[in-house]
Amino acid sequence: MTRHFLLSLLLFASTLSRLVLTVTAGHASGFTSGDASGDTDFIRESCNATLYPDLCFSSLSRYAAAVQRSPGGLARVAVAVALAKAHGAAAYLSHQTATVVDEDSGAGAGAAVNDCFANLEDAVDEIRGSLKQMRRLRPNEDSGSVRFGVSNVLTWMSAALTDEETCTDGFEGVEEGPVKRSVCDRVTRVKKFTSNALALVNGFANKL
Repeated sequence: MTRHFLLSLLLFASTLSRLVLTVTAGHASGFTSGDASGDTDFIRESCNATLYPDLCFSSLSRYAAAVQRSPGGLARVAVAVALAKAHGAAAYLSHQTATVVDEDSGAGAGAAVNDCFANLEDAVDEIRGSLKQMRRLRPNEDSGSVRFGVSNVLTWMSAALTDEETCTDGFEGVEEGPVKRSVCDRVTRVKKFTSNALALVNGFANKL
């Protein structure tokens, strides 16, 4: 399990590296529009359509120069950020599955952590698939193909959010303790990033 945890950390680091490449690719792919002025305002306005606008803006505004005023570019970066956050939480849970003992962590915590980890792994796979699909979209493609691809992303991101919610729901009957608080706090934060990304993808879809 320690080996699994280290592998998860390496995958997480790789995801962060790919995030930088994703932003750069978004700048060059033709999904950007307009000039440099107003790029930050565009992100703020777009984030106002999400459930967690402050978190949305604070996590995405650093990419304003690359995103410019592209709804597709912003959605792609938001999905990449959500993937990085989900990967980090999955790495943490991987470690917890090897160390949690119910007697020390609250009755039922061990089983809940294992179930949560499985759900979060599914969410990571779904968000990863969404990011791959977003990277394949090109503005000069047939509009029907773009809409089909974005529809897939909406489906996968919705499924990821459901998996994350299932993870935290699994702790409802678990005795209060540090493990429950830590896991639920981490995954609840991941849910916010996933929710924001889903909203921005939906906003992009509405503009097609």
